Amino acid sequence: MTNSPYIPRLVELPIKLSELILEAAVAMAEQSSKAFRVSGRRRGGRTLRPGPETPLWNELRAQLRPLLVKRGDQVRLARVLGLPRQRVNDFVTGGGAMPDAERTLQLLAWLLAAKHGQRPT
Repeated sequence: MTNSPYIPRLVELPIKLSELILEAAVAMAEQSSKAFRVSGRRRGGRTLRPGPETPLWNELRAQLRPLLVKRGDQVRLARVLGLPRQRVNDFVTGGGAMPDAERTLQLLAWLLAAKHGQRPT
C-alpha cells in the first residue's frame, strides 16, 4: 500500500459536466478582476450574504431568472438539485438566500447546459 494522498480527478465527473465547468471558469476569468473582489468592509471570514458584496452570485441569479419563468421550470431545477422548489425560489427570485458551494456549481452547470439547449432533467 502506498502513502500517497487521494487526489480527486475531474475524470470522475461526466465529460459534459467537466467541459461546462471549464467553460464557465474561462468565461469568468475573461471578466474584469473587479468581479472577484469583495467590496465594502472586510467580513472577517464570515459567510457572505446576497447583496452588493456578491457580484458573481448576483450575475448568476440574473442569468438564471429568464430561464425559470415558465410554469414548472423551478420544479424541474429543484429536482435536479435535490431541493424543494421553494428553496430554488429563495435563491433565484427571492434573493435572500444563497446555495452551498456544490449546488452553486450545479446551478452554473445547469445554466450553461440550458444556454446550449440541453437542460438537464
